[in-house]
Amino acid sequence: MMTEQTPSPAPAPIIKSEELLRGGQEIIITHQGETYRLRITRNNKLILTK
Repeated sequence: MMTEQTPSPAPAPIIKSEELLRGGQEIIITHQGETYRLRITRNNKLILTK
């Protein structure tokens, strides 16, 4: 008996934060009508807020 194999999902793309932020400290992202803010903190960490 043959069983169907589900294909494994493609790996998530890797995007450097510098490419997203384009030299800035934050960007606004819209998703399904909602607005989110991705920014670099004072401790050089990324934070995403709604």
